Amino acid sequence: DITQKGYEKKRAKLLARYIPLIQGIDPSLQAENRIPGPSQTTAAAPKQQKSRPTTSRDERFRSDVHTEAVQAALAKYKERKMPMPSKRRSVLVHSSVETYTPPDTSSASEDEGSLRRPGRLTSTPLQSHSSVEPWLDRVIQGSSTSSSASSTSSHPGGRPTAAPSAAATPGAAAATALAGREAHTHIGVPVNSRVSSKIQQLLNTLKRPKRPPLKEFFVDDFEELLEVQQPDPNQPKPEGSETSVLRGEPLTAGVPRPPSLLATLQRWGTAQPKSPCLTALDTTGKATYTLTYGKLWSRSLKLAYTLLNKLTSKNEPLLKPGDRVALVFPNSDPVMFMVAFYGCLLAELVPVPIEVPLTRKDAGSQQVGFLLGSCGVSLALTTDACQKGLPKAQTGEVATFKGWPPLSWLVIDGKHLARPPKDWHPLTQDTRTGTAYIEYKTSKEGSTVGVTVSHASLLAQCRALTQACGYSEAETLTNVLDFKRDAGLWHGVLTSVMNRMHVVSIPYALMKANPLSWIQKACFYKARAALVKSRDMHWSLLAQRGQRDVSLSSLRMLIVADGANPWSISSCDAFLNVFQSRGLRPEVICPCASSPEALTVAIRRPPDLGGPPPRKAVLSMNGLSYGVIRVDTEEKLSVLTVQDVGQVMPGANVCVVKLEGTPYLCKTDEVGEICVNSSATGTAYYGLLGITKNVFEAVPVTAGGAPVFDRPFTRTGLLGFIGPDNLVFIVGKLDGLMVTGVRRHNADDVVATALAVEPMKFVYRGR
Repeated sequence: DITQKGYEKKRAKLLARYIPLIQGIDPSLQAENRIPGPSQTTAAAPKQQKSRPTTSRDERFRSDVHTEAVQAALAKYKERKMPMPSKRRSVLVHSSVETYTPPDTSSASEDEGSLRRPGRLTSTPLQSHSSVEPWLDRVIQGSSTSSSASSTSSHPGGRPTAAPSAAATPGAAAATALAGREAHTHIGVPVNSRVSSKIQQLLNTLKRPKRPPLKEFFVDDFEELLEVQQPDPNQPKPEGSETSVLRGEPLTAGVPRPPSLLATLQRWGTAQPKSPCLTALDTTGKATYTLTYGKLWSRSLKLAYTLLNKLTSKNEPLLKPGDRVALVFPNSDPVMFMVAFYGCLLAELVPVPIEVPLTRKDAGSQQVGFLLGSCGVSLALTTDACQKGLPKAQTGEVATFKGWPPLSWLVIDGKHLARPPKDWHPLTQDTRTGTAYIEYKTSKEGSTVGVTVSHASLLAQCRALTQACGYSEAETLTNVLDFKRDAGLWHGVLTSVMNRMHVVSIPYALMKANPLSWIQKACFYKARAALVKSRDMHWSLLAQRGQRDVSLSSLRMLIVADGANPWSISSCDAFLNVFQSRGLRPEVICPCASSPEALTVAIRRPPDLGGPPPRKAVLSMNGLSYGVIRVDTEEKLSVLTVQDVGQVMPGANVCVVKLEGTPYLCKTDEVGEICVNSSATGTAYYGLLGITKNVFEAVPVTAGGAPVFDRPFTRTGLLGFIGPDNLVFIVGKLDGLMVTGVRRHNADDVVATALAVEPMKFVYRGR
């Protein structure tokens, strides 16, 4: 009884001021007489069908006092014609319907319904008692939490004269009404309530605009992105004259002119069968096998005969001339790779060397599989040891790798090959016109494409390298590079056979275990030439302490295959400083530049081969970022020092064109893309006609629009310029280009910066 009396007393006191107002409420506002609109019916239907489960927290805020207070406040609010004052700026401002943004909540349909009736008083808050409870529960909870939980319940809209329509949700309407009690009544008398302060706090939270109007959603910084940045009037601009096509020296008569590389192999295999061709080393540095030219010829013949005559499918030959065949060999087995490569050439098949797949779902292997599929590869050659290490299916066969086409696997160890009849002879003397091999290339996006190299290009490349490097018969070359592609393939597998050279192949695993191994082998075999990368020179510097018994006096050429990288100069200089006292002459270091599309672009020649003295260029990084060449001084930190990569290849024509748009010739003090016209370049991306035309059939033009040559050029992807003495300088690669606004930077410059800061202390192998 005491509790009941207290409740009645509290109720009467709270409602005393509003009894006259409640008696005058419009019947349409009464919850019992309310007729919901179509959108409100759909939104309210789920609530009527399934009421919200009652919890102890719901019971805590369950009060008829609150419900009636809300109704009374709304009745008072109806009589007001002006927006109520508040502690913050009122939300009841003029706003058109077009700028209204529907909140991303479940009450969106209710909001749209209220917008369709802007002149009608919104009666959503005056629902039945059970409908108000959940809202009150949300109100009280939201008042003590962050505003983000409640801010999606209200968005400004409507006009001051149609005040209730401004409250887009039930919560906003009721909160607006109750906030007026906290502030002032229409006669200026303060009214207090236990819940009004929290309601006021909620209202202030709801006023905060959380999202821009709908029409602003689609212009968020977009205009700034489309805005063309105005060039800096003080930025450096090229001022030199227009460049011209640079012509390399012609191929001399002294260079071998065999009808084909296979004819040369047949000659050495029959006339010099015991001459060493290739020596393979194990991971301890011990020579495991030396392949002679006689063995290379006989094994290649066996493989060619087997491929053409012993492989059948449904009583039909599995392969026909021109078909592509995958070569899957590890970097530790150059001997079997060489046999497979020349066996395919003798069989008039097109070898496609790839890496050994490690897992069934390797991401890089999937891209290689896409290349194999586009090339129509159905057969893969490998060794017995390599096949045993491949992932297997439950049947024991080699597993099907993700993204790969169905393949047949052929082990080419000697016992699996058939001896050809004495009257069987492959075609070796004819200069073929088709594709010799396909070399894979991985772009910066991760996609893999195949660069096709024709028989004519292969032969021209071997002849050009022979002249540029001065190769002669029976010379020894130590090769640290991957023999399946790039310079490792061109020098260590192709050009070496043309000149009957002896190649000592250094496996990568041996280099990791002993970075000095290539120097030791060059000294042991009295090598005349060595093929390395700047990383190999860097690693050997870290491991050379205590090695006093090595000498590099036999080397006449130390070919740095990645000499085009701006950071290679630091390794070259440091290596010379340490090993000059051990017989290394400065003119021996020969950086070169190459690309998968253009093959070898330029290489530095020693003075005895007619090469000019080497040069360095100290360039302003600020100028380079604008594509302009400005010579600076080494004392500054904001400079890039690059070394020349020598002269263009014999028989080649080179020009420098602008990076974007029409390939206009650059000016003499402008950085551009190096383009090459030569018979020794790649011919196409296999099966990709669109990008093939753009890369392999470029037509450089003068400022007046006239073509500079009567034949197309191949884009190399190398960025640089032609310096003094017609030396080529490379400052970056197109794949590493980073454009910020109108300025260009190169990924290799990041490496150059790191190596320039005490590389012996801070830059370690493997980091």
